Amino acid sequence: METALQVLPESRLNLAVYLINMDGAEDRMEVMNRETAAAGIVAERVPAVIGRNLNFPIPEFSELSYKLLHGRRLKHGEVGCYLSHVDCTRRFLASDADLCLILEDDVTFEPDFLETIDAAAKNADAWDILRLTTVSSGRKFPFRRLKNGRSLSIALTREKGSGAYMINRKAARWITERLVPMRLAYDIAFDLEYLSGLKGAFVWPLVASQDSDFESQIQGNINAHKLPRWRYITVLPYRAYLEVSRVLARGGLLLWQTLVNRNG
Repeated sequence: METALQVLPESRLNLAVYLINMDGAEDRMEVMNRETAAAGIVAERVPAVIGRNLNFPIPEFSELSYKLLHGRRLKHGEVGCYLSHVDCTRRFLASDADLCLILEDDVTFEPDFLETIDAAAKNADAWDILRLTTVSSGRKFPFRRLKNGRSLSIALTREKGSGAYMINRKAARWITERLVPMRLAYDIAFDLEYLSGLKGAFVWPLVASQDSDFESQIQGNINAHKLPRWRYITVLPYRAYLEVSRVLARGGLLLWQTLVNRNG
């Protein structure tokens, strides 16, 4: 199936929009159809990968790395979510789109959503991954104004959730080539763009939200998948490394972006 592209009004860039939705979740799809129509975007439904239907072991998932770095046992829902996002990026790379918007099926949009992502597209030199939602509360530091009081911003803290985000082709290649096989939950993995020299940014204040009435199809009983405490002997040093490197890398990017925009 060829991806239907949407031309953004001001930037004139071709946008591919993918909406991940599990077979059988018609209620979510019905709500999302209304949401996307109201937001002025046309999304292509991408059937979610059903993790429990996969025949493990699979080359796309490293169970050893998942245990050592994430401290969890195999969680089928997380694997399915991860591979669904990777599927979207592969579809994007196979299309003629300039940019890609990836959505999960529990997102709501602000009235200026399309106008804002169009303004962000006109400033695509400042980001490779542009996050539009988060379930974390870390401070966002603005460096370039957009419209309606929103700005391109950078977070120095770990940000979870992958409900809505935009990527360019460079980021898509990184996801398909460097983030496979899966070693972490997807929202943690794609929050590590700075380790590969990619530029990550937020639209702040947020222009979309994952605070929907639907329950998570992924989380379930997290405690049932956690490994014994002693196994965190590998997880905790890795997390400490990520926190320090995140502050250093994104802090440097924030300083550079601030100086560039001030001089510009």
